[in-house]
Amino acid sequence: MHNKLKIYYFINSFNSDEINNLNKNISLIYRNYEDRLDLRVIKRIKDICTLQKREFYIANNIKVAQKLKLDGVYIPSFNNLKNLKNLSVIKNFKIIGSAHNKIQLINKEKQGCSEIFIAPVFKTKKSKLFLGISKFNLISISSNINIVALGGINSSNYSKLKSVKCFGFAAISWIKKTGLKR
Repeated sequence: MHNKLKIYYFINSFNSDEINNLNKNISLIYRNYEDRLDLRVIKRIKDICTLQKREFYIANNIKVAQKLKLDGVYIPSFNNLKNLKNLSVIKNFKIIGSAHNKIQLINKEKQGCSEIFIAPVFKTKKSKLFLGISKFNLISISSNINIVALGGINSSNYSKLKSVKCFGFAAISWIKKTGLKR
Protein backbone atom coordinates (compact mmCIF):
# COMPACT_ATOMS: atom_id res chain seq x y z
CA MET A 1 0.00 0.00 0.00
CA HIS A 2 1.30 3.45 -0.86
CA ASN A 3 1.49 6.27 1.65
CA LYS A 4 1.88 9.11 -0.80
CA LEU A 5 2.86 8.70 -4.41
CA LYS A 6 5.10 11.18 -6.17
CA ILE A 7 3.33 12.63 -9.21
CA TYR A 8 4.82 13.78 -12.52
CA TYR A 9 3.16 15.62 -15.39
CA PHE A 10 4.60 15.96 -18.91
CA ILE A 11 4.22 19.23 -20.80
CA ASN A 12 5.40 20.16 -24.28
CA SER A 13 4.66 23.89 -24.29
CA PHE A 14 4.35 26.81 -21.91
CA ASN A 15 0.90 27.56 -20.54
CA SER A 16 0.96 29.38 -17.21
CA ASP A 17 -2.75 28.73 -16.58
CA GLU A 18 -2.24 25.00 -17.07
CA ILE A 19 0.70 24.97 -14.64
CA ASN A 20 -1.08 27.15 -12.08
CA ASN A 21 -4.14 24.86 -12.13
CA LEU A 22 -2.09 21.83 -11.13
CA ASN A 23 -1.89 20.47 -7.63
CA LYS A 24 1.24 21.96 -6.06
CA ASN A 25 2.75 18.49 -5.40
CA ILE A 26 2.99 17.61 -9.09
CA SER A 27 6.47 17.76 -10.62
CA LEU A 28 6.79 18.94 -14.23
CA ILE A 29 8.77 17.40 -17.05
CA TYR A 30 9.16 19.48 -20.20
CA ARG A 31 9.58 17.29 -23.26
CA ASN A 32 9.12 18.58 -26.77
CA TYR A 33 11.01 16.63 -29.40
CA GLU A 34 9.47 18.50 -32.36
CA ASP A 35 10.39 22.13 -31.72
CA ARG A 36 13.76 23.70 -31.16
CA LEU A 37 14.45 24.34 -27.49
CA ASP A 38 13.67 27.93 -26.49
CA LEU A 39 15.61 28.87 -23.34
CA ARG A 40 13.23 31.77 -22.62
CA VAL A 41 10.32 29.31 -22.35
CA ILE A 42 12.30 27.01 -20.07
CA LYS A 43 13.24 29.96 -17.85
CA ARG A 44 9.59 31.06 -17.61
CA ILE A 45 8.51 27.57 -16.61
CA LYS A 46 11.36 27.38 -14.11
CA ASP A 47 10.34 30.72 -12.55
CA ILE A 48 6.78 29.51 -12.00
CA CYS A 49 8.00 26.19 -10.60
CA THR A 50 10.40 27.99 -8.25
CA LEU A 51 7.60 30.22 -6.95
CA GLN A 52 5.36 27.20 -6.43
CA LYS A 53 8.19 25.08 -4.96
CA ARG A 54 7.55 22.54 -7.70
CA GLU A 55 10.26 20.26 -9.15
CA PHE A 56 11.05 20.90 -12.81
CA TYR A 57 12.90 18.62 -15.23
CA ILE A 58 13.74 18.94 -18.89
CA ALA A 59 13.92 16.01 -21.28
CA ASN A 60 17.13 14.91 -22.94
CA ASN A 61 19.26 18.01 -22.34
CA ILE A 62 21.64 17.72 -19.40
CA LYS A 63 23.62 20.83 -20.31
CA VAL A 64 20.57 23.11 -20.31
CA ALA A 65 19.19 21.51 -17.14
CA GLN A 66 22.48 22.18 -15.33
CA LYS A 67 23.00 25.64 -16.81
CA LEU A 68 19.54 26.75 -15.66
CA LYS A 69 19.89 24.90 -12.34
CA LEU A 70 16.79 22.79 -12.85
CA ASP A 71 16.02 19.94 -10.48
CA GLY A 72 17.23 17.43 -13.01
CA VAL A 73 16.97 15.85 -16.42
CA TYR A 74 14.61 13.24 -17.85
CA ILE A 75 16.28 10.69 -20.14
CA PRO A 76 13.73 8.99 -22.44
CA SER A 77 13.87 5.29 -23.23
CA PHE A 78 15.34 5.86 -26.70
CA ASN A 79 18.40 7.67 -25.30
CA ASN A 80 21.06 4.99 -24.86
CA LEU A 81 24.05 7.21 -24.06
CA LYS A 82 26.46 5.70 -21.57
CA ASN A 83 28.32 7.23 -18.63
CA LEU A 84 25.68 9.80 -17.66
CA LYS A 85 26.28 9.01 -14.01
CA ASN A 86 29.95 9.94 -14.42
CA LEU A 87 29.11 13.53 -15.36
CA SER A 88 29.88 16.17 -12.80
CA VAL A 89 26.49 17.42 -11.75
CA ILE A 90 25.36 20.13 -9.38
CA LYS A 91 24.25 19.16 -5.89
CA ASN A 92 20.78 17.57 -5.67
CA PHE A 93 20.58 17.27 -9.48
CA LYS A 94 18.60 14.15 -10.43
CA ILE A 95 18.75 12.01 -13.53
CA ILE A 96 15.43 10.29 -14.13
CA GLY A 97 14.52 8.16 -17.13
CA SER A 98 12.02 5.86 -18.74
CA ALA A 99 12.00 2.27 -19.91
CA HIS A 100 9.57 -0.15 -21.53
CA ASN A 101 11.21 -3.44 -20.62
CA LYS A 102 13.87 -5.10 -18.45
CA ILE A 103 16.72 -4.40 -20.92
CA GLN A 104 15.94 -0.68 -21.02
CA LEU A 105 15.59 -0.67 -17.22
CA ILE A 106 19.13 -2.07 -16.88
CA ASN A 107 20.38 0.60 -19.31
CA LYS A 108 18.73 3.36 -17.26
CA GLU A 109 20.33 1.97 -14.09
CA LYS A 110 23.73 2.11 -15.83
CA GLN A 111 23.01 5.70 -16.87
CA GLY A 112 22.66 6.60 -13.20
CA CYS A 113 18.92 7.27 -13.05
CA SER A 114 17.60 7.68 -9.53
CA GLU A 115 14.01 7.13 -10.68
CA ILE A 116 12.82 5.15 -13.68
CA PHE A 117 9.42 5.44 -15.35
CA ILE A 118 8.10 2.08 -16.58
CA ALA A 119 5.50 2.33 -19.34
CA PRO A 120 2.85 1.64 -20.32
CA VAL A 121 1.27 0.12 -17.23
CA PHE A 122 -2.30 0.25 -18.51
CA LYS A 123 -3.87 0.33 -21.95
CA THR A 124 -3.37 3.60 -23.83
CA LYS A 125 -4.64 5.09 -27.07
CA LYS A 126 -1.07 5.19 -28.44
CA SER A 127 -0.33 1.51 -28.00
CA LYS A 128 -2.24 -1.74 -27.89
CA LEU A 129 0.60 -3.27 -25.88
CA PHE A 130 0.75 -2.64 -22.15
CA LEU A 131 2.38 -4.35 -19.20
CA GLY A 132 -0.46 -4.76 -16.76
CA ILE A 133 0.03 -5.06 -13.01
CA SER A 134 1.81 -8.44 -12.93
CA LYS A 135 4.43 -7.70 -15.60
CA PHE A 136 4.97 -4.21 -14.22
CA ASN A 137 5.61 -5.61 -10.74
CA LEU A 138 8.02 -8.25 -12.08
CA ILE A 139 10.08 -5.51 -13.74
CA SER A 140 9.77 -3.22 -10.72
CA ILE A 141 10.96 -5.74 -8.11
CA SER A 142 14.04 -6.51 -10.18
CA SER A 143 15.44 -3.04 -9.44
CA ASN A 144 16.55 -1.22 -6.30
CA ILE A 145 15.79 2.14 -7.94
CA ASN A 146 12.54 4.06 -7.39
CA ILE A 147 10.05 3.04 -10.07
CA VAL A 148 7.38 5.38 -11.42
CA ALA A 149 4.27 4.02 -13.18
CA LEU A 150 3.46 5.66 -16.50
CA GLY A 151 0.88 5.08 -19.19
CA GLY A 152 -2.88 4.82 -19.27
CA ILE A 153 -3.43 6.03 -15.70
CA ASN A 154 -6.84 7.65 -15.28
CA SER A 155 -9.68 8.02 -12.79
CA SER A 156 -11.09 4.54 -13.55
CA ASN A 157 -7.83 2.65 -12.91
CA TYR A 158 -6.11 4.96 -10.40
CA SER A 159 -7.13 2.70 -7.51
CA LYS A 160 -5.26 -0.18 -9.21
CA LEU A 161 -1.99 1.65 -8.46
CA LYS A 162 -2.34 0.26 -4.93
CA SER A 163 -1.47 -3.13 -6.48
CA VAL A 164 1.56 -1.78 -8.30
CA LYS A 165 5.01 -1.64 -6.73
CA CYS A 166 5.84 1.97 -7.52
CA PHE A 167 7.26 5.10 -5.93
CA GLY A 168 5.01 7.39 -7.95
CA PHE A 169 3.14 7.81 -11.18
CA ALA A 170 3.06 10.06 -14.22
CA ALA A 171 0.12 10.98 -16.37
CA ILE A 172 -0.65 13.39 -19.15
CA SER A 173 -4.25 13.55 -20.31
CA TRP A 174 -5.85 12.72 -16.95
CA ILE A 175 -3.85 15.38 -15.09
CA LYS A 176 -4.42 17.89 -17.91
CA LYS A 177 -8.16 17.33 -17.59
CA THR A 178 -8.43 17.40 -13.79
CA GLY A 179 -5.26 19.08 -12.50
CA LEU A 180 -5.51 16.51 -9.70
CA LYS A 181 -6.83 19.17 -7.36
CA ARG A 182 -8.17 16.50 -5.02
